[in-house]
Amino acid sequence: MIEIGLKHTSELTQTSFPNACGHKYALFFDIDGTLVSFKTHTIPASTIAALTQAKANGHKIFIATGRPPLIITNLGAIQQLIDGFVTINGALCFVDNQVVSCKAIPQEDVLTLVNDAQQKDYGLIVVGEKDVAVLDPHGEVDRVFRGEIAVENLHLSKPLDVVLQQRILQLTPFFSQDYEREILLHMPGCTSGRWHPAFTDITAKGADKGEGIRTLSARLGIDMNYTMAFGDGGNDTSMVKAAGIGVAMGNALESLKAVADYTTTSVDEDGIQQALRHFQLI
Repeated sequence: MIEIGLKHTSELTQTSFPNACGHKYALFFDIDGTLVSFKTHTIPASTIAALTQAKANGHKIFIATGRPPLIITNLGAIQQLIDGFVTINGALCFVDNQVVSCKAIPQEDVLTLVNDAQQKDYGLIVVGEKDVAVLDPHGEVDRVFRGEIAVENLHLSKPLDVVLQQRILQLTPFFSQDYEREILLHMPGCTSGRWHPAFTDITAKGADKGEGIRTLSARLGIDMNYTMAFGDGGNDTSMVKAAGIGVAMGNALESLKAVADYTTTSVDEDGIQQALRHFQLI
């Protein structure tokens, strides 16, 4: 687990970051299906080696994930390389445990979905600013998150009434894409990013990975022309389009490949290493 004690601050010191002259890049990586294999639930050795070399070559390494900090537990092999985080699909961004950006879902939209989930009896993860609540009436949340994605720490979830006292940064309901389109008509302050057929991640409008990497880059003085984003799912679309170079994994959705500047091989076929070599960053 990534140990994070976040501190809100209105100012962050800009880091020295070489611009076009040095050709140093800020590299943003999705976790599931990009850094971490869905098959082995680990980071391939080739990816660890590639990121280690990229860091040694002067590039910056950032995480851009839909996961809240509580369940970022699978990056131990590269933790020492990471320069900052875009988490919860851009709703919470931080560097050195200092919050750069935090965007909450409007309370009325939160209650719309929570009430609907309780009435229609479907699974829902409610991500607060500090804690997470899990509604899992049929065990689907556990089956997918723990069984398929090997997520840890959901057992640390808190009661719903406790979490609803906090600002809510993300809602992850387990329902179909058709119903997603229907319910979003009643949640005008929200946007959705689906990366798994069983569920979607709903955040406040303006909170997505693309906006997250722009916000983090602006705060750190990073030229967006020298950013590179790697992803595989629908919630990666905004950052792949926003980055100077957008890279889709070989195992990515076809819709993501269609907007990417480059498609590499899959996470299990040394895709990160192959792409960094292609662009001569390692």
